Amino acid sequence: MKNFITVFILSFLVFSCKSQKQKSSGTYSLFNGKDLSGWHVDVPEMDEGPQAQNPFIVRDGMLVSLGDPRGHLITDAEYENYKLDIEYRFPGEPGNCGVLVHASTPRALYDMFPQSIEVQMMHENAGDFWCIVENLEVPNMEERRGPKENWGITEGKERRIKNLTDDSENPLGEWNNMVVECRGDTIKVWVNGDLVNEGFNSTAKSGHIALQAEGAEVEFKKVELTHL
Repeated sequence: MKNFITVFILSFLVFSCKSQKQKSSGTYSLFNGKDLSGWHVDVPEMDEGPQAQNPFIVRDGMLVSLGDPRGHLITDAEYENYKLDIEYRFPGEPGNCGVLVHASTPRALYDMFPQSIEVQMMHENAGDFWCIVENLEVPNMEERRGPKENWGITEGKERRIKNLTDDSENPLGEWNNMVVECRGDTIKVWVNGDLVNEGFNSTAKSGHIALQAEGAEVEFKKVELTHL
């Protein structure tokens, strides 16, 4: 009996190690197509009670951000050195959304946004960076961020870093592909194959990944991560 228990424990440990190794290498989906396993919701309005609607749902095998009430869907796990491959669209009215990388402290900005670097998905602005209590640099900073004296990472500061092109998105209602590569202190973004932004000297190199509910309905049919 003792030998059987020992073999069982060793088998369990080996299986656990293999499972952990599979999740730290290769490519896999962060969304299982069925529910929000592996994610948690941070929506301030939901603090008021269970009657508040969860803006993140699963519909027809897609992860959907309804847009309101506003907040974030955040991975339980933290990641570093990875490529994130997302397919998304605004099925109705154009609007705002984003994917946040290197997210950490919840509600660090405006009692809403977690400390992070946002990669913008807003219609006709996909690929902009927004600094949220973290910082990032790009070439020609003053041209793309405004006067240096206005730069900052908190409320009231110039936190937006404009992308390199606003014409890479597909027409409203069509699917877009966004790839975000986080490697060390650099972040690169492609939209439908076009390199639309590249930042360096990020003050964060790892953290959670988050999707936004920011006023517009957005459908996600692919949220895939590849470790680098």
